[in-house]
Order: sequence, then structure tokens, then C-alpha cells
Amino acid sequence: MGTLSRFYTAFAQRDWAAMGACYADGARFTDPVFPDLDASGVRAMWKMLLTSGTDLRVTFRVVEETAERGVCEWEAFYTFSKTGKKVHNKIRSEFELRDGLIVRQRDHFNFWRWSRQALGITGLLLGWSSMVKNKVRGIARAGLERAMKA
Repeated sequence: MGTLSRFYTAFAQRDWAAMGACYADGARFTDPVFPDLDASGVRAMWKMLLTSGTDLRVTFRVVEETAERGVCEWEAFYTFSKTGKKVHNKIRSEFELRDGLIVRQRDHFNFWRWSRQALGITGLLLGWSSMVKNKVRGIARAGLERAMKA
């Protein structure tokens, strides 16, 4: 089983420790909500997300994987805890790999689409704005910092 299949299988099984083991110690992660995490930050992010959510379901398809890079398309279905709204997020992840480990992960998704689902009318009207994106980032970052201290 390749690195990406191992990673996303662990994700689907809500096994944050196995996911974290797929990252190199110097790894970097970025997405629209967490724009720059180091390896400890991304490991803590997955732990936080998987232990706080109750109904997360993940599907994935590895599009490409070589020894140096990979691409995966995945979907997450869950209830956003802050609003109780159902979310179906579609993500494309691009990876740089070395020695069977993730050294860089870039997740791409449509933030406005996500915010319309997760935030309701606020996301519909303002989810495209940097104001809302920065507010979501700030709340997410504060939650991650609390999780890393626990």
C-alpha cells in the first residue's frame, strides 16, 4: 500500500496517530483554513479534527502517486460543530513525498462553497471575503493552539 492510500485509509478510520506517522518530521501543510503548519501542527490538526467531530465520513481516490509526488481527491461529510450545519467538502491534495513520507501537503478547496454550507447565510453573503476567511482562520488557529497545549 502506498503512502497516500495508507494516509487516507487511516483518515477514513479516524486514526490520527497513523495519519501523523505518514509525515516526515520537517513536513509542511497548507490549506485555506490552516495556511502554514509544520509537522507537529498538522499532526495536532488531524488529532483535533478527528477527536472533536462525531459524524465525519471520508472518501478518497488516489489520482497519482510516485516516490516523489502524489495527488489525491477526497471528500469529507460532517456536521460543522460551531453551527450544527451539514458540510460536504471536496478537496484536492497535492503531495511531495520522500522516503515514503509526506514532506509537503497542499490541500485545495473552494472556501466560499465550504462557508456557504458551514456558516449558512453569513457564508453565502460574505464567505468569499477575506474578513470571513481571516475570522475562520483565527478561530481554527486558536482551537489548534489549545489542542497542542492539552
